Order: sequence, then C-alpha cells, then structure tokens
Amino acid sequence: MSRSLTLSAAIKETWPTVFGYLGIGMAFGIVGKGAGLSFGLLLCLSIFVYAGSAQFIIISMLLTKSPVLSIMLATFLVNARMLLMSLTIAPYVKHESMLKNILLGTFLTDESFALGMNKLNYTEKKLSFTWLNGANLISYVTWSLATALGALAAQFIGDPRTMGIDFAIVSMFIGLLYFQLIADKSLAFALQAIMIGITGVLVYTGMMIIPSTWLVLLVTLIGCGIGMVIKHVFF
Repeated sequence: MSRSLTLSAAIKETWPTVFGYLGIGMAFGIVGKGAGLSFGLLLCLSIFVYAGSAQFIIISMLLTKSPVLSIMLATFLVNARMLLMSLTIAPYVKHESMLKNILLGTFLTDESFALGMNKLNYTEKKLSFTWLNGANLISYVTWSLATALGALAAQFIGDPRTMGIDFAIVSMFIGLLYFQLIADKSLAFALQAIMIGITGVLVYTGMMIIPSTWLVLLVTLIGCGIGMVIKHVFF
C-alpha cells in the first residue's frame, strides 16, 4: 500500500479483493439459480440488498416461505457487525460531510473496512472519502457483476464447492489478516497473535451455543473487551 489517498490508489489496492468477490459472488448466483430464483431477482438482491452472506440466508428463507419481517430481521442481525465497523471508521472521515459519511457507511463491507484499517498504517491514521468510496464502489460493482456471471453460468457449473469457489472469500480474508499483521506497528505482534487465537476459540465455542445470526456480533464485542483488558494489563 502507498501513502496516497486518491482514486487511482484505491483501484490499485482494492484489486486483490476483486478475486474474492468474484468467487463468492458467482457462488451466490449459482446457488440462487439452482434454488429456482430468476436472474432478475438474484441481481436485484445484490444491487439493492447487498448483504453478502446474508443473501444466502435470504434465499433459504424465501424457499421456506418465511415471513418478510423474519427475512428482514435475519438480514439485519447477520449484518449488525457493520454498525461497529462504521463506528470504527467514522473518526477518520469526520471531516467529510454527513452525506458523504452516509454514503461510505451504506457501501462499507468487511473487505473495504479491512483495507481501510490497513491503509491507516501508511497514511498517518488518515482516510479520505475519495479513497474509501473508491474501494467501496469497486466492491459493490464487482459483487453485482459476479452475481450476474454466476447466474448465467449456473447451467454449466454444478456444485460450486467442487471447484473451491466457496473458499475464495476465506482465502481473501487470510491475506488481508496477514498484511494487517505485518503492517500495523502500533500494536505488539504478540498481542495481535494472542487475539487471533482467542478469537478463533471464541468463534469455535460460540458455534456450539450461539445462534449463527448473533455469532459475529457477540464474538466481536467479547473479543474487543478481552483485547482491551489484555492490552492495558500486559502490554
């Protein structure tokens, strides 16, 4: 990553995440088409809902004829973590107008958030609307196009898992985590490694006792609390 906060820098630095979006977005299109949803409906889900993993839940709930309010609630809970991410990003773009902040929060994703946090290590803790909005829109356009490609390719591709497409998003986050570890010098590496281990344990344990719709949000809150204590007591 560079110190530049321009649109060209955003395009260059967001490019690696495109492959992750292509993989999981195509998988969504393939799965949705296989479930009997139309091309238009799948594309509208990606354009207007734009909820990532929650869109897979929406498909399953539509197939079981779940009430609309139940679908809306499930989508909100699965993506409630975005509230925390937006609050984390907000201090770095508070110099921008409210309208621009709303736009950034609307299109923020896990990937653009991770990129933004990593970018702070190179820009003296500064972000710009131009850079972050560029990263957000690249993600948005790629996700929508990938959904369309997946829906069109569904007749030629069977189970996407046989091609490893479903692992694309996981591998992308592993890469983002690695670059965050080597770039962030403000926190001790040992502290970051400990928190990765603790988070893994929390997720693994939580999967047994916490509903999936609450898992990410609760693990985030608990992990942040534990991390704060460990940092102030031992580091």
